[in-house]
Amino acid sequence: MEIGEKLKFVRSALYVPASNARALEKARSLDVDMLIIDLEDAVPDEMKAEARAAALGYVAAGVGGKILAIRANGIDSAYHADDLAALRGSAVDLVVLPKVESAGALPDIGLPLLAMIETPAGLYAAREIAAHASVAGLIVGTNDIAAETGIKPGREREGLQLALQTIVLAASAAGKPRFDGVCNRLDDMDGFDVECRQGATFGFTGKTLIHPSQLAIANQAFGPDAAAVAEAEELIAASRGGAQRFKGRMIESMHVEQAKMTIERSRHAMGDR
Repeated sequence: MEIGEKLKFVRSALYVPASNARALEKARSLDVDMLIIDLEDAVPDEMKAEARAAALGYVAAGVGGKILAIRANGIDSAYHADDLAALRGSAVDLVVLPKVESAGALPDIGLPLLAMIETPAGLYAAREIAAHASVAGLIVGTNDIAAETGIKPGREREGLQLALQTIVLAASAAGKPRFDGVCNRLDDMDGFDVECRQGATFGFTGKTLIHPSQLAIANQAFGPDAAAVAEAEELIAASRGGAQRFKGRMIESMHVEQAKMTIERSRHAMGDR
């Protein structure tokens, strides 16, 4: 399966500091769909070169069943060029690029990209960025968007909803997956559950995470439960083609395709990758 197709089944994507050997080792056994080995925010300047080497060694060794991405330093960073040079031709599945603001700024390094939309300029250009041939999907950077706009989001991310839905629409128009931003509130699992379910309702296909304790909730919120799978199977079995009544509502071919995707996401979540 091509990486673009695999991404459509990613429920959880965990950032892991490339400078933290213990966290990298622990990540091998976690129930996470994608690991994003971070060279940017999580790594202090004096450890950038060491972290880069560690990340490249980690992806070369591989982590069975998990998609591996590396987040490079941003285009405005002194470490950006060295990161891209090192990543070109590496064993990594994807490269995550922070603060992408235009399709013209996307580098050609021969690897699929996950573009982070983190600024007002990035939001305005999200549709063109998502449509770029090198871009496999979008990630929303909610913390940076809030900081750059002065938005002070509440528990249900009031004020950020337009930005979130803009990214969903841009990625959807290009037929590509889109990943919700991180939640910093590590001691508020109920609030995190609300945020995950909101993101899934908005149309995000998965969630980016900063701590392993968030994995179970994200996997549940972005993966179909047993009841949804059972109903999808029943809908497919009942379908006769065209529009018809099913359990008090009208269904057509579009709903059959959605049901098939629900079943595929369930199979992928159970390890049939």
